[in-house]
Amino acid sequence: MDDPQSLSISENGIEFFLCAFVELAGTPKAKLVPASHIEEMKREGAGFAGFAAGDLNQGPHDPDVVSVPDFKSLTILPWRKNVAWVPGNLHVNGQPWPYCPRTILCRNLEDLRRKGLVLQVGIEAEFMLLKKNDLGNYVPWDPLDAAGKPCYDLGALYRNLDFMTALLRYMQELGWNPYAADHEDANCQFEVNWVYADALTSADRHTFFKWMVRTVAEQHSLWATFMPKPFAHLTGNGAHFHLSLAEAETGRNLFLDTSAEFGLSTLGQWFMAGVLHHAKSLSALTSPIVNSYKRLVPGTPRSGATWAPVYITYGPSNRTQMIRLPGPGRIENRAVDGAANPYLAVAALLAAGLDGIEKKMDPGAANTSNLYEVEESDVAQRGIRVLPMSLREALGELEKDEILTCALGRDFTSYYVRVKNEEWRQYQRNVSNWEIERYLMAF
Repeated sequence: MDDPQSLSISENGIEFFLCAFVELAGTPKAKLVPASHIEEMKREGAGFAGFAAGDLNQGPHDPDVVSVPDFKSLTILPWRKNVAWVPGNLHVNGQPWPYCPRTILCRNLEDLRRKGLVLQVGIEAEFMLLKKNDLGNYVPWDPLDAAGKPCYDLGALYRNLDFMTALLRYMQELGWNPYAADHEDANCQFEVNWVYADALTSADRHTFFKWMVRTVAEQHSLWATFMPKPFAHLTGNGAHFHLSLAEAETGRNLFLDTSAEFGLSTLGQWFMAGVLHHAKSLSALTSPIVNSYKRLVPGTPRSGATWAPVYITYGPSNRTQMIRLPGPGRIENRAVDGAANPYLAVAALLAAGLDGIEKKMDPGAANTSNLYEVEESDVAQRGIRVLPMSLREALGELEKDEILTCALGRDFTSYYVRVKNEEWRQYQRNVSNWEIERYLMAF
C-alpha cells in the first residue's frame, strides 16, 4: 500500500527538501535533499559535521550529527513551491543529542503532556529593514522614514507595502492566520502578528519566519535584522512571548478566569510568579547576546521610550515592565528579544512557570505606574528587582538556577554558559569606535 505521506508530497509537487535544524544560537542550518531520496531521509535523516555547523559541543573528530526530520512541521516555501523546509531533531550514533535545542524543548513538552497539559505560545517578532550607505554601513533603508515618533506611520508603512503584503500573503498561504502588521517605534522597524499555537509549532514558525523575512527582504534588495539593538538612538527589536497553559484533551485555557483580577486564574498567577522569580536567570536565554543588554536599559531613545523592560514586575497593559497582562487568559513576557533561540527560551520559561505552580508562588501586587519615570532610589525602596545589566551577570544567575539547569540539562547548561562566557570575553577584548573617539586623544 502506498505511503499517504509520500502521496501527499507527490501531489504537492515537492521536488526538494531543506532538511534543517538549529544550533545553540538558533541559527538555521540545512541540507538540500531531492525528493527521490525521501525514503532514505525518513529512515536515516541527514548527516552534518557538527563542529562545522555551529555550537553543538562537537569537535572535528566527532561522529556526524544527524537531523531526523519532523514531517508534522513540514513547510512548503510559498515563494518556491517545489521546495519544503523540514525541521528536525539531532541524533548522534542513533541517540538524541542533548545539545540540540529543539530536542530540549520537545523533552520538556513531552513531560508537560504527560501531566495532561499543553503550552500555548504566541510571538510578536520585530525587525528592521536596512541597506548599506556609501560608507558601507547598514542604515534604515528609507530616508523618508525619519520621524522622531514613527510608530504606526501610514506613509512609511505604505512605502513598504509591496514587502509587507508579500510577507502576509506567504503567511496566509502557510495557514498561520496573520491578523496585523505595523510600523513599529524605530525608523524602518516593523512587526507582524499571527495567531498563537502550541509551543513547538510556534518555535518552528518563529525560526522559519525569521528566515522568510530575510528572504523577502533580499528579494526587495534590502537586509532584515532581528538584532536586539542595532542603533543606539533607536528602539530595539523585541520578540514578546505570550504564554498560557491549556488542557491537552479539551484545549481549555487554564489561565482564563473572567471573574479574577485581569482575567488571570490562580494557576496563571502561580505560573507568572515563577517566571518573575526566575527572571534573572531566564535573561541568559531570553536576552542571550551581549547586544541584548543595550536594549534593556532605562534610558530613552529619540522616540521617548525604549519599550523594553528593565524591572521584574507585572501589570495590566503596562509596557514599562517585564510582564504585561494584555487581556484575559495569558501573560506577555516583554524581555524576550530578537536574538533569542525560541526552543531554548520557551523551554526555560515553561520550567520557570511550572516551578511557580508547584510552589504556588505569589506574584505580589501589580504595578500600574510608569516605571520609566520612577527614580532609581524609589525602585530600590519599593523592593523592585532589576533585570541583569549584562550577559555576564545573566550567565552567573543561570549557573545558580537548579530549576532551569534541570530543564535544559546539566551538561547543556554548562556548555551554554561556557560558549556564552567566551562570547563575553571576546566582547571585552574588542576596542570599539566609542572608546577610540573618547579616549585616544584624551591621555
